[in-house]
Parts: sequence; C-alpha cells; structure tokens
Amino acid sequence: MSLKLYSYWRSSASYRVRIALNLKGLDYECIPINLKQGDGQQHSAQYDAINPAHLVPTFVDDDEDIILNQSVSIIEYLDERYREPFPLLPAHSVEKARVRALAHDIACDIQPLANLRVLTALQQRYDLSAEQGADWAANWISKGFTGIERRLQTQAGRYCFGFDVTLADVCLVPQVYAANRFGVDMAQFPLISRIYEQCQTLTAFQHAQPEKQVDCPSG
Repeated sequence: MSLKLYSYWRSSASYRVRIALNLKGLDYECIPINLKQGDGQQHSAQYDAINPAHLVPTFVDDDEDIILNQSVSIIEYLDERYREPFPLLPAHSVEKARVRALAHDIACDIQPLANLRVLTALQQRYDLSAEQGADWAANWISKGFTGIERRLQTQAGRYCFGFDVTLADVCLVPQVYAANRFGVDMAQFPLISRIYEQCQTLTAFQHAQPEKQVDCPSG
C-alpha cells in the first residue's frame, strides 16, 4: 500500500489526518506508534529515521517518494492531490484564508498546550497531579473555544463554513473530543457542539474516531 500513516489512537493531530484520508476515500496503512509504551515508541531509532521531531502523525506517500509531518500540511497535500470527493479548502483565496485561520486557531493555539508531552512535562517538572493537568488542558481549550464560538456566529451553517465540510471541521472535531476527555463544559459552546454532532453523522468521521483504531486499548 503506497499511503502510510504513523499514528497514535488518541492523538488529535493523527485524528485529523484520519478524517481527511477517510473523506477522500483513500486506502492507507495505519502504523501505530505507542506514545506511552516504555519511553515512547516515537523516540525509537526506527521512527527517528522518518520523523526526527519524534511526534505523530507522519505520513508517507511511496508513489511520490514523500514523507510529511505536521497534520495540517499533510491534509493540505491530500487536498491538492486528491481534490474530490470532498474539497477541504475553498477555491476563493479569501474564503480559503478564513478556513485556514480557524484551523490554525485550533492546531497552533489550542491543541499544543494540552498535548501529551506538555502534560507529561508539567507533571514531571512541576509535580502537577493528573487532575491538575486536566484542569490546565480544560482551561486552555475553553479559552480557545470562546473565541471560536464567537467567530462561528457569523459564518457557520451546517458546518464551520456554510454547508460544506472544510479543513476547519476536520480540526474542530478532534479538539471537541479532547475537550470532552478533559471535562470541558461544552454547554458553553452550542455552535461548536452542533457542528461536532453534525460531523459525527458522516461515516468518514465515525471511522476515524479514536476508539475505532487498531491500537486503542481494549477494556
């Protein structure tokens, strides 16, 4: 199989790419990288050879002889190479910029503050408990969602931007999953919650859910 995704089941960034691959109807091999096994498989010499940043996801397209990291870049590559059946970025430059801006609100400003390595560092260096780490994550997700909820009031339809799924929705859904995991009160964000539920009616989003991945722990 020419397309490979090195992924961790609960990684928000990996989740985004799985959604995009599913929306495009692409067959790919999912190669699990267990971020919590031992010192973390992401730090192995084998994985270092393809991603020196030691993060997930990593995407490989053997047909094009390309290895990519950074989920948003991967998704934009997929969108340009496989435009149909779900174009994820509008053709118009202004609309495209707006979609990218909201996606980056999530991928650059919200998600990194609550990812595994940040929470682990807080616990190890500053002796935060798991509960305090969850409070930290919930605080930053809530702050970010407050701004996004306001933006959606002027642009949302069925999805973040009107009635077509875009890169913004692909980024939003994994972040809502994380918000629920960390105990964020989503009643504060009715538009975000409605868009999340609408996306979850689509098969591509359903099949990308963390609990449906091969490396999701059983029980």
